[in-house]
Amino acid sequence: MTDIRQAKILILATDGFEESELTVPQAKLAEAGATVTVAAPQSRESEGTIRGWDKTDWGKEVAVDLDLDRVDPAAYDALVLPGGQINPDKLRLEPKALAVIKSFLTSGKVVAAICHAPWLLIEAGAAKGRDLTSFASIRTDVINAGGRWHDKEVVTDQGIVTSRSPEDLDAFCAKIVEEIQEGSHGSRQLAD
Repeated sequence: MTDIRQAKILILATDGFEESELTVPQAKLAEAGATVTVAAPQSRESEGTIRGWDKTDWGKEVAVDLDLDRVDPAAYDALVLPGGQINPDKLRLEPKALAVIKSFLTSGKVVAAICHAPWLLIEAGAAKGRDLTSFASIRTDVINAGGRWHDKEVVTDQGIVTSRSPEDLDAFCAKIVEEIQEGSHGSRQLAD
């Protein structure tokens, strides 16, 4: 069991993340008392920031606290993966990003993915046999990867938290806090 006020949470993103899907969890988890770190690959456009996507156009920049190459998954209690179409599509081409995600998954730590970020769960082999949700347009991707897709604001399976869109952020953030406070969810098997 981990007290949220002692929790260390990693948000992994790059340019093109859906702005609210990073900034809202970042703020809400910090308000709950967690230490929140934003990590991004060096392939981003700017050295110290990543640029969000706000519904239909480029949005605000968010400071990057740590380069992806320096991330040690053992130092964190949970991983948050914001969506947007661009962000997870770029991240799933980054071998280090996938290695970090897999490390969180196999260790039983909380992994939370919203909108299009379940693409990263699929790429990491975590969808097969699991209850998940996502943005409606990638429903078929989740199903084809062996996941059981549900049209709900938040779905949890062994500490893997998924939500559909920015409209679900309140439920998404609340479930992340709840799952972190439950503690480790045991080792998880990933598909090859």
